Order: sequence, then structure tokens, then C-alpha cells
Amino acid sequence: MALTVMLTIGLALAAAEPTPPTPARETSVAAAMQVVRNYYAAVSRRDYRAAYALWHGTRSYARFRKGYAATRSAKVSFLEAATPEGGAGSIYLDLPVRVDAVLRSGAQQHFVGHYTLRRVNDVPGSTAAQRRWHIEGAHLKQVPAGR
Repeated sequence: MALTVMLTIGLALAAAEPTPPTPARETSVAAAMQVVRNYYAAVSRRDYRAAYALWHGTRSYARFRKGYAATRSAKVSFLEAATPEGGAGSIYLDLPVRVDAVLRSGAQQHFVGHYTLRRVNDVPGSTAAQRRWHIEGAHLKQVPAGR
């Protein structure tokens, strides 16, 4: 009984504490862009666990890793400025990108599209990890080298 009371009081106190504001440097468009840069840097150094950790989703790690098995390196460029949009306790950002990849065979691939990033607003109960940008989705299409 004493343990139940202590847990209940602890949970009530935790819920009553205000959520600290997320520093502006972590909520900026530049911070979101850095997440995508970090993603491709991790892929290029074959640190698939670090790259996978930047995603929010249900895709299995094994499937994720297999998708980059033939990739030697990849570089991302941002095509235009993006503006965050709010929605249901979260902020979303679509970042238009170009990705240039080199395969282990030496062949080159080029993609254009966008990454969707998301972060939870500074709402009560949200964690610091939830309030950081993470990749929600990628919509890329392979294009010829000159595009």
C-alpha cells in the first residue's frame, strides 16, 4: 500500500511539473536539416544503427540496413527553404532535397524529393527526445544525373 501511495504521489508530481521549453537551436529549420545531414553521414560511414535511430517508424532495422547494402556513400543537398507547419501537438517540416549516392560498384545514383520531419511541441508529458526533430518519411524519386 505504501508503495502504491508513493508511486501515485510521484506520478502526480511528475505530471504537475511544467515541460521545460526546448531550446530554439533544437527547434529550428537548421536543426531539422542537420538531422538529414547526420542521417546521410551515418549511412556513408556505414553506421546504420545511428542512421536508423533518426527515423520514427515501424520499418525493421534488418530491412533498413539491407536497403543500403550496396551504398558506398551519399550526400544530401537542400533545394529550397522550408517552413514548419503545426498539427495536433506536433510540428512537421518538408525539406526538399537532392541526394547523390555512389554505390560500391562505383555507379552513381541521383534522387530528388523531400524528407518529412516531425517534432512534438513542448506539451506536458512530452520527453526531450520527442521534442527533437526526427525523420517521419522520405519521398524520393531517382532522376538522371543532369537533373
